[in-house]
Amino acid sequence: MGSGDKINVFPSRMILGLMKTRLKGAQKGHSLLKKKSDALTLKFRATLRKIIENKTIMGDVMKAVYFSLAEAAYAAGDISQTVIQNADKAQNKVKFTKDNVAGVQLTNFSMHSEGSDVYQLTGLGKGGQTVTRCKETAQKAIKLLIELASLQTTFITLDEAIKITNRRVNGIEYVIIPRFENTIAYIVEELDERDREEFYRLKKVQDKKKIIREKQKKFMEEYNKRQEVSDDAPKNLLDTEHDPDIMF
Repeated sequence: MGSGDKINVFPSRMILGLMKTRLKGAQKGHSLLKKKSDALTLKFRATLRKIIENKTIMGDVMKAVYFSLAEAAYAAGDISQTVIQNADKAQNKVKFTKDNVAGVQLTNFSMHSEGSDVYQLTGLGKGGQTVTRCKETAQKAIKLLIELASLQTTFITLDEAIKITNRRVNGIEYVIIPRFENTIAYIVEELDERDREEFYRLKKVQDKKKIIREKQKKFMEEYNKRQEVSDDAPKNLLDTEHDPDIMF
């Protein structure tokens, strides 16, 4: 942006006050958006830290799930058909809630269990303890996956919100505020120039009036001198000189 970028306005005191008000509003908006960006960035970093931790844990949990599944298959045989036959409706369901962070709506997922356990009799004949342990490990993995999905969704939402907020902050800081400042500087400069022109004009008027008064004074002095020198100058009829009495 050029240093001379400004709003095309007519320079006046009213426009100057309006531009100062708009500049103050832009600075206030910049401050609020900057705070919003900082809050979102803080939440973004905390979410990223949790994602890294959960992905690290996820590797170990998935290993435990596959190992437990192998143990259950070894102890109780093939239980896949039993699981499929008993799968009537989902016992574990995902619910989502909304969380507000600096005006940004974040979606959170959580796992909820409903109804009775339809697989509680699975492995009753043999390997019941191994099957139960396998089921608990799998539920732990599912819960961790749902939490990771929630964190990933929050991460993407925060990333987009931070980009938009930073674009607005940069736009106000590097475009709008300098434009208002340049406009204010232009108006102040024009008003100062107008004041100087007005002062110069008044000074010229005063000088001309002074010259006219001096000419009038000089003319009156010369006229009075001529009146004193000339003996034949007619007397002023308005003089209060006493005339002598006339004797008959």
